Amino acid sequence: MSDAPQSGEKKIIIDEDWKSQVEAERRAAQQPTAQPAPAAEPVPAAEAAERELPPPDLIFLASTLYLQAMVSLGLLPNPVSNEPKVHLVQAAHAIDTLQVLFDKTAGNRTPEETDALDAMLHELRMSFLAAVERK
Repeated sequence: MSDAPQSGEKKIIIDEDWKSQVEAERRAAQQPTAQPAPAAEPVPAAEAAERELPPPDLIFLASTLYLQAMVSLGLLPNPVSNEPKVHLVQAAHAIDTLQVLFDKTAGNRTPEETDALDAMLHELRMSFLAAVERK
């Protein structure tokens, strides 16, 4: 016998499998899925440094001015160009700002803070004089 419809009779084929597949997909979409945790990616250096900031204190503040002066004196490479370059006006400004910090905190520093600031100022002033002589 042939599967062809007889004259005037239409053969309807119902695929019941698609209904169960749609129902399974609907249930899966409604349930929270436990997705695998993404693989641990290496943390960029800048982001890692941001997570591990030192506590804010006088030495940290003074150190930022100290490093800025060292870069301006050409004793450390510029972080942008990665090349040392001397900028005496900027170095003098950073040293003067560190001196203002030293003066304004007089009487409120620990002996360790005073020693650290004294050492920074002395080293920067000597390095400034050497840079002036080299020019």
